Amino acid sequence: MPQRPDTRSGPAIDVAGLTKTYRSHHRTVHALDGLDLVVEPGTVLGLLGPNGAGKSTTVRILATLALPDAGVARVAGHDVVRDAAAVRRSIGYVAQKPVTRPLDTGRENLLLAARLHGLGRREAASRAAALLDAFGLTESADRLVRTYSGGMARKLDVAVGLVHRPAVLFLDEPTTGLDPEARAELWAELSRLADDSGMTVLLTTHYLDEADRLADQVVIVDRGRVVTRGTPDALKDQLHGDGISIDLPDAATAALAASVAARVAGLREVGVDGRRLRARATSGAGTLPVLLAALDGAAVPVLAASLARPSLDDVYLHHTGRTFEASMTQAEVTA
Repeated sequence: MPQRPDTRSGPAIDVAGLTKTYRSHHRTVHALDGLDLVVEPGTVLGLLGPNGAGKSTTVRILATLALPDAGVARVAGHDVVRDAAAVRRSIGYVAQKPVTRPLDTGRENLLLAARLHGLGRREAASRAAALLDAFGLTESADRLVRTYSGGMARKLDVAVGLVHRPAVLFLDEPTTGLDPEARAELWAELSRLADDSGMTVLLTTHYLDEADRLADQVVIVDRGRVVTRGTPDALKDQLHGDGISIDLPDAATAALAASVAARVAGLREVGVDGRRLRARATSGAGTLPVLLAALDGAAVPVLAASLARPSLDDVYLHHTGRTFEASMTQAEVTA
């Protein structure tokens, strides 16, 4: 795996007041609206938000693929605008779309990437072999990439991003489109990579469980701004208590259930998400039976009820006023 990079003093990523606006004939999109972000060396940071929240725009600016309209960003100690070449030498970037050549073999893709980064022929061959082994691709190394499964191809994309031992690695939604088994396999490889390499990793994702599993720190972005940040456990612990979820037959019944729930002692943050009633309680085990009895007394039919410790979805709901799923649906409708 990559050698532990030499870290500079100060943050690995330091962003202040970043703004970016895209204009077309039909509309203006404020992708970033004064975004601030600090990532310490050796940290795996999960940048979490729905499509259109500004995650990919942030990564493209930090990787010198787009210019900000305003604000300052430094990566590995280099300004992304004034010293873009130094930034590019310091980073690995794994985009959402495949970067490998499908009519070349896995080994050939890695050799090409290594040579483009200035490695000599012998060092490139050694580095390619090491990465193929690290990602479990040695047996497939001399097959054409077009014959790879989605999970194998994505592992190769990550390996290409690591070939020059970057100080900072950007992973832009690395598991989008993979089946659950392939996602789990890539998660395992990324976890091992983060533990072994000591490099700084910025991971963008719209999978809540992915951020919870991989990230040391989570930053939730909504409408181009940071709404909260912290470790996954700390963010969940801030909510104090259990989440209660009640599934109702339809939205009208859910609204009626919310009016009943608002009168139940011990419930807070009562809200409706489609056909689902959500609330929080300090003692969910004691409050849920009381809520169900109140709904029964009001002749409100309940399809299902659940009780859970706080999740990142609860954190998102708390800070944005809507669930992550609802945000994703809204982003798809307005895209």
